[in-house]
Amino acid sequence: MNPHARYARDAATLGESTDLLESEGFRSQFAAVEDAHVLCFTCHTRQPAASIDLEVLLRTEGASDPDDMMAIAAIVCPNCGARGTLVMKYGATASPEESDVLRELEDRRTK
Repeated sequence: MNPHARYARDAATLGESTDLLESEGFRSQFAAVEDAHVLCFTCHTRQPAASIDLEVLLRTEGASDPDDMMAIAAIVCPNCGARGTLVMKYGATASPEESDVLRELEDRRTK
């Protein structure tokens, strides 16, 4: 488990959450892709989610709209060192790729 990883349940908006993480140096962007991999938009490599250092995980919860249920992961690319955010839906509206990546990131943090 990464001793510096943080987890917060936060009522903040997606924009507020990404602004906060950007102010902490997470300025690059990532995407969840098939086979539980993460695509880095800085170096354009795909890495298994389980190999990625998760620094912070924030959630927005959709009290009135399930589409507002988002997980914002602050991660570091193991290939190029880019620090950035990976925004994913969770719950019933998540894509299979998002669910797989989020599960792998959570598993990585609890080992």
